[in-house]
Amino acid sequence: MKTSFKILIAFITISFYSLFVLKGQNMTSNKNIKKPNILFCIADDWGWPHASILGDVTVLTPTFERIAKEGVLFDHAYVASPSCTPSRSAILTGQYHWRLGESANLWSTLDINSPVYPLLLEESGYHVGHWRKCWGPGDIKAGGYTDTYPGGKNYTDGFKQFLEARIDDKPFCFWLGASDPHRPYKQGIGRESGMDLTKIQVPGFYPDVEEIRSDIADYYYEVQRFDNDVAKAIKLLEEMGELENTIIVMTGDHGMPFPRCKSNLYDMGVRVPLAIRWGDKVKGNRNVKDFISLIDLAPTFLDIAGVDIPEPMTGKSLLPILLLDKEGWIEPNRDHVIFGKERHVPAQLAPSMDGYPSRGIRTEQYLYISNMYPDRWPAGVPEGSTHPMNVFPDCDNGPTKTFLIANAVNPKIKPFFDLSFAKRPREELYDLKNDPYQIKNLSYNSKYDEVKRNLSEKLKTILKNTNDPRIIGGGEKFEEYPYRAGYKLKAVE
Repeated sequence: MKTSFKILIAFITISFYSLFVLKGQNMTSNKNIKKPNILFCIADDWGWPHASILGDVTVLTPTFERIAKEGVLFDHAYVASPSCTPSRSAILTGQYHWRLGESANLWSTLDINSPVYPLLLEESGYHVGHWRKCWGPGDIKAGGYTDTYPGGKNYTDGFKQFLEARIDDKPFCFWLGASDPHRPYKQGIGRESGMDLTKIQVPGFYPDVEEIRSDIADYYYEVQRFDNDVAKAIKLLEEMGELENTIIVMTGDHGMPFPRCKSNLYDMGVRVPLAIRWGDKVKGNRNVKDFISLIDLAPTFLDIAGVDIPEPMTGKSLLPILLLDKEGWIEPNRDHVIFGKERHVPAQLAPSMDGYPSRGIRTEQYLYISNMYPDRWPAGVPEGSTHPMNVFPDCDNGPTKTFLIANAVNPKIKPFFDLSFAKRPREELYDLKNDPYQIKNLSYNSKYDEVKRNLSEKLKTILKNTNDPRIIGGGEKFEEYPYRAGYKLKAVE
């Protein structure tokens, strides 16, 4: 009885807050209640678990740690797709990327008819803008955008300029983007900055060699630079007296730009750090284990601001979780998350414009992946691709990639090379409790047939319910959309 009573009280409290505070701006008795500000900070290619509070002993991220300790740290946060354009399109629209037409692919566009949370907030009276990378890369005008932009006006001089442009102390919504830690890196900068390379945690799908340790250190250096950018923004809020009325979200758009990470459905491709702070509205120092997709952020921001959530948004508001004082597992239906990939770059044999379509579902113990065309190369062909970067072009160039390719004939290195670049089976299944780096594929093991079947059916059901063309029909259109890169591939002209 006591537990049930507490749950009832918590429910009433949340309902009261949503009705009388968040939507109070529409009520005569609450005209003077100020809507909360929203500061969304997103790094380019920053993935799990590369933050000091997540157990990484080398990278220093004091700002992320502060937000997490003064707010909520989400242990299981995932992007919709491990590729920049579809990931960011999904965040802005609160929808899975496969529902967004062209936006499922890198270097595409975004249909202006898909509602995006910044412009919805602007319509409700918010001062809206962004700095550096927001939506993209791609051609936003092809989607119908002309005088506006999905993230609002671009403030080239940063957050301070945006705040100074605010009129009448309007509530604001700002997208603080970064090009960090996207490649290229200044080689050796991590070591030069004083990092101890011997302490770097090399993922189990790489050989533990100096070249890779140094490459990871260079990536860490840029993660730290992004962390410092967010620290400066928080300082501005403190100086203005706006910190406690500002929801601060800090995360990344997908995993690090390394082999088997970015552009892959393994944890180090789709899992990202996520922390949210909101003054005394949210009890701090909480770790939430519920599975979160970044498509949940758009409806959360609208919910918090008292703005109606459009029907197309498939994400679910995090407000109930934020307002409770619980941690650990909270909402029973958040026991899984799904994600997928279409075309990253045109990386198959020229003149093909095919991608590597795949879908995945992650639970606490298992990761199941469906590779829809296992005859294709997951990281692109070894040579002769449509993309100008001809060698395994679905993987960013860098010292780790170079080392694996250069040493692929070495029997000790070849297993690591294959994990990143070799063709993959139609189905993959990993036991995360025993295989955290997802190296041993159990899909061939009959002992796991029931687990595989259940996850496959659950994934297909969700994909069907969210109108995934790869399930309901019409998926071939993803291969037909143009690749709108600035360097104008001949195959696309």
